[in-house]
Amino acid sequence: MAHKILSNVSASVTELKKNPMDTVAAGEGFPVAILNRNEPVFYCVPAKAYEALMERLEDLELNAIAESRKCQKIIRVSVDDL
Repeated sequence: MAHKILSNVSASVTELKKNPMDTVAAGEGFPVAILNRNEPVFYCVPAKAYEALMERLEDLELNAIAESRKCQKIIRVSVDDL
């Protein structure tokens, strides 16, 4: 059975157990697909890549909120009223 691997680098669970930091470093800042019996079971994502992913998701969520509100009626207020 074929499996889609969403990473340029892969490693086995055994390799990850032997040397986790070298396995992460092999991805050169990108996720590493961890395989068990040649099947991807999870992705090892470096902290900087994960942070960038979370920021991108937050931006997408905020853009969706802004998009949904752009047709709403504008209510003008003064700073003094707040």
